[in-house]
Amino acid sequence: MFKAIVIVKRRPKILDPQGKAVEQGAKLLGFNNVHNTRIGKYIEFFVDTTDKVLADKEVKEYAEKLLSNPIMEDYEYTLTEISSSGENK
Repeated sequence: MFKAIVIVKRRPKILDPQGKAVEQGAKLLGFNNVHNTRIGKYIEFFVDTTDKVLADKEVKEYAEKLLSNPIMEDYEYTLTEISSSGENK
């Protein structure tokens, strides 16, 4: 079994209204040195296979078809093999 962590981020040239709103709130709270706030998504899940190639393929397809918008977002991911007892290998 593998644990996948996917980070989805808006592409740098795409406006991030949520990031702008958070940054404005930060300034109201006195965080005057904060700039260019970008908000992304952190997703984690398990892939129930012992085949790393298959797990890698499934994570890529899942991220491309459902977790991210390929027009506006990029993603990166990590895969960690988990033993049957739940410990990392």
